[in-house]
Amino acid sequence: FETGGRGSGGTIDPLQSQGSLTLSQDHKLLFAANAGSGTVSVFRVHGAWLELADRAPSGGSEPLSIAQNGSFVYVLNGAAAGAVVAFRWDDRKLRQIPGSTRFLSGTSAGGSSVTVSPDNKTLVVTERLTNNIDTFAINADGTLGPIVVNGSNPPGVFSATYAPNGAVVVSETGPGGATNGSTISSFSVLGNGKLAAITASVPTLGAANCWNAISPNGKWVYVSNAASSSISGFAIESNGALTPIAGTVLASNPPGSANLDIAVSSDNSYAYTLNSGTGTIGIFAIQRDGSLVGLGQIDGLPAAAGFNGIAAL
Repeated sequence: FETGGRGSGGTIDPLQSQGSLTLSQDHKLLFAANAGSGTVSVFRVHGAWLELADRAPSGGSEPLSIAQNGSFVYVLNGAAAGAVVAFRWDDRKLRQIPGSTRFLSGTSAGGSSVTVSPDNKTLVVTERLTNNIDTFAINADGTLGPIVVNGSNPPGVFSATYAPNGAVVVSETGPGGATNGSTISSFSVLGNGKLAAITASVPTLGAANCWNAISPNGKWVYVSNAASSSISGFAIESNGALTPIAGTVLASNPPGSANLDIAVSSDNSYAYTLNSGTGTIGIFAIQRDGSLVGLGQIDGLPAAAGFNGIAAL
């Protein structure tokens, strides 16, 4: 399905972001970031068929990540200083909210993900190059308050996802050169926008953990260790604490898969990985204890097509 926009022209992980392809909460819409043309495409979802409903300027350059809550849509633009922009979807058009642009902490911050709290009161952005986690209060009209910058102690901050219980789960690639040194952490967001660690730096026992997906029921989070072609899993407790499932590493993709992103189906039954290195989609059945059973791969995709983003109905 053509988005009507341009890509970045890269091959393996060109966007270095999570959330370039995002389903609406009711699964009726699919948002796609067109990094090369500075636009966002909106599709209506009709089962396995997509209908292009709108294409709108992203409000900046190089859109990389999209988050949605109700009628509000937030787009992270990665070029220059980087900025997040708020939009409203009125069932026909994606319209930028005047005065809603908020810049990240500095030039070349490397924004890599955006996520919105379940109560639509807080927005969180990760900065890959500065190792910062930014928070913004969301006003009633969808505009954003001033940036609150949180420096991260664990190195390699990449992506953040809000769990249904309000905890923020962050994937961390770990220190450069470390063997299987990736970690995952969880935080609560305080009233002043500062982060308080709930669980800090739990090892994923893999390399290049850049992406994570939380099951809709809020019980599990799965992380994609791209450099080791593996998936690790953690239980999410009611207070947001993370506990490794079984032996932490729950499944593997074929060597060289470079599983760049991960998604969980809306019925909490399946996890899918985007294996850019081998041109496949990995399929895994989620068991009652959160463990995974591999069901094989769907192949036939070009291995160097520049895939980024995955979403599951």
